[in-house]
Amino acid sequence: MRNLHLPGRSTIHSMNGMAATSHPLATITAINILQAGGNAIDAAIAACAVQCVVEPESTGIGGDCFALYAPAGAGDIIALNGSGQAPAAATPEWYAKQGITSIERQSPHAVTVPGSVDAWSKLNVDYGTMSFGEILQPAIRFARDGFPVSHRVWDDWSSNEKHLSADPTTRGIYLKDGKAPAYGTVHRQPDHANTLERIAEQGRAAFYEGENAEAIVKYLNSIGGVHTLEDFAATSADYVTPIKTDFNGHEVYECPPNGQGIIALEILNIMGGMGIESLDPLSSARLHLEIEATRLAYADRDAALADPSMMDVPVERWLSEEHAASLRAKIDRTKAMPVEPLSNLVRHDDTVYITVVDKDRNAVSFINSLFNGFGTGLMAPGTGVLLQNRGISFRTDPAHPNCIAPGKRPMHTIIPGMLVMHGRAVMPFGVMGGDYQATGHAHLLHNLHVYGMDLQEAIEFPRVFPNPGGGVVDVEDGVPDSVKAELVRMGHKIARPLKAHGGAQAIQIDWENGTLRGGSESRKDGCAIGY
Repeated sequence: MRNLHLPGRSTIHSMNGMAATSHPLATITAINILQAGGNAIDAAIAACAVQCVVEPESTGIGGDCFALYAPAGAGDIIALNGSGQAPAAATPEWYAKQGITSIERQSPHAVTVPGSVDAWSKLNVDYGTMSFGEILQPAIRFARDGFPVSHRVWDDWSSNEKHLSADPTTRGIYLKDGKAPAYGTVHRQPDHANTLERIAEQGRAAFYEGENAEAIVKYLNSIGGVHTLEDFAATSADYVTPIKTDFNGHEVYECPPNGQGIIALEILNIMGGMGIESLDPLSSARLHLEIEATRLAYADRDAALADPSMMDVPVERWLSEEHAASLRAKIDRTKAMPVEPLSNLVRHDDTVYITVVDKDRNAVSFINSLFNGFGTGLMAPGTGVLLQNRGISFRTDPAHPNCIAPGKRPMHTIIPGMLVMHGRAVMPFGVMGGDYQATGHAHLLHNLHVYGMDLQEAIEFPRVFPNPGGGVVDVEDGVPDSVKAELVRMGHKIARPLKAHGGAQAIQIDWENGTLRGGSESRKDGCAIGY
């Protein structure tokens, strides 16, 4: 339990349903859907659609989606991969002929075909109880009638002004006189409302076929893209077999590659044999081990994580105790390891994570993203659809497992999580923040189940992260100066990150007492609400 003498949030408690998101309008939308008779899937999709409007820097219908679902809280977890694919014409030979050695953020080549709408549709048809027409109405209203810009959204929005100014359609919607709308002002997106309305009436076909797809493909082709209508029509989210590891009496479930959930499990496995329970949670000793385990696991990620339908990703080996032990042996408890050559993957920090548990204990862990803030910043006129830049995760080197190829999915950073105990789901959870997410999953679970923190306390606890784009360890302000100094003495180069790391939401299911406990990230604008 938190110290009530200090500022902060309390963990939220309820008996019936609960939702936690990074925006209050999305959270209350989810609760309204639950109270109107919808289930957790209906509520999560409705909330996410709202966030695509009110948090446009973090997510959109032009992005990707992953989900883990526990029907009635059962431990047999369902996983959905709604990540988009490269166009059929995106061959490494084509990029070589064009002299393209890396894929730039604001380029048509960064646009993989968006997977979100198909993922939502599949979940809605297979597990929802309300129609698309019903659950998209709140998002349509916010897009058409407007919403007030909140503090964190404004902060992210204003930092992307230069990016948004490059595309004339995007500039006209998201900037006024070259500036982001001030927080507290009302913003409207009528083109987005029209597109959402067509999806509500016609389903996924309204996005992947007809005038919307035609407008997007025509626009991308006009600026050098190789996308086709066939690429859009063929898009399909896939049910996949989740992966897991054992952790302190629990099973931690993640989506399998092409996502980096496996890296979160690696970090847990590495640290599982290091006796961190004897360390102070805010000590340099604990944070040093987390930094080093992260570096080792992320080296695996950058070297070989790719689309498993096209490349051999060594999932079983990476999750084995033998592999964890071999990496663990490389860690010196007294000093930082030499930093490996820098990753050429581009770091990003923008995503939304949503979790909902309903009265029947259906539990969903749901994540949606454009990748960087506002994705590519590219928008086909008349659509209101910001297009993601997920393709920058691809390499162009044919020898690399994550090299771009026709129909291939890129290495993905967004990862929902689910904690299971004794055959029942006990906590859907996620930690936003791009590259940080795998580390964030491990950090949160250690806070909860090694150090015994209250849920909200575990979410708010200070974070560190060794930036994979360089040798610097980002350290939040909440880490004491004495601990920072000790990390430096151990050989770490530290810096204050421009923004706080990540954003977590989680809901704990207490089966014995019949209650729910929810926490939501204080580094964002959102909240958890139960009823």
